Amino acid sequence: MWLSSSSVGRKFVMACSGAFLVLFVTFHCLMNSVAICWPAAYNSICEFLGANWYALIASVILAAFIIVHIIYACILTMQNRQARGSQRYAISKRPAGVEWTSQNMFVLGVVILAFLVVHLIQFWARMQLQEIRGCEEALPPAAGTLFLQEAFQLVWTPIVYIIGFIALWLHMNHGFWSMFQSVGWDSTVWIPRLKKIAVCWSSIVVLLFIAQAIVFTVKAHQGYYKTDPALRDQYKEMVAAMKEKDFGPDAAQVLTQIKSMPYEVLSQQLPQAVEQMKMQKNMPGFDQQLEANPDMARQFNMNYEIFNSFATLFEYLDGNNSQTEVEVVEAVAPEMSNTNN
Repeated sequence: MWLSSSSVGRKFVMACSGAFLVLFVTFHCLMNSVAICWPAAYNSICEFLGANWYALIASVILAAFIIVHIIYACILTMQNRQARGSQRYAISKRPAGVEWTSQNMFVLGVVILAFLVVHLIQFWARMQLQEIRGCEEALPPAAGTLFLQEAFQLVWTPIVYIIGFIALWLHMNHGFWSMFQSVGWDSTVWIPRLKKIAVCWSSIVVLLFIAQAIVFTVKAHQGYYKTDPALRDQYKEMVAAMKEKDFGPDAAQVLTQIKSMPYEVLSQQLPQAVEQMKMQKNMPGFDQQLEANPDMARQFNMNYEIFNSFATLFEYLDGNNSQTEVEVVEAVAPEMSNTNN
């Protein structure tokens, strides 16, 4: 097949896959910019994408283009090495007119790939992948700002990201105009113009990425993503939506009650409600009572899981902040108490 058997065909595939990745990087940069200006809107975008069918299709297509780009990059690199043979060891200086990035595109690609792996582990694996697997962690998978908090509170994260962004700038700066050259747009008039466009476009995108990393780092160390009142209410709504999906109409009453209560009240009362339920479960004869009444057991277990999910989230958001002792839960526990009596 021409696309895989000829050098021109392979370069054409590299150009097409590279063009797609350029568009994706631009989209990703714009999406990250939303996280700076409107963090709640960024979470809404994450929730809209999630593990829905259109997002999964887009993820598969993106993964396919990345894999194709990597495979063909390896093939072309080996092909070029074989063509030069032993001469590559004899050349100590870069030939005139050949850019440094042109000779090191594969090395830059390896650096970008390593950065991509780190990025996927910190975000995709804990967001979309968790939804696909149906696993639940303390953090809602759609809460993108909480994963920004988790990633950028680490000292090494901004360092790794900025190194990756610099490699990305060098890679895209050369790749942008060379992909046009690969598809035959090799004009002495347009190539200089495309090089200038490449410098401007890649510089804007990468500078935005670096600015985003700095802002995310500052806000993460300030604890902004954990303490902002609007974001906290949004996280509460996300957990409620997850539990509605798990339990359906049976959970409507207790979730409506939880959603209507202020965060400050819930963060103090729900952990106590969980402790009350644990104590109740350890009471002599309570297990036998649940076994004898399946409806009561189902309601009790549902309430416990719901309360515990919210309490775990609140514990994470509040961190090690000391909380004043409050009286035994009155606003959340009635549903539980009425069910168990």
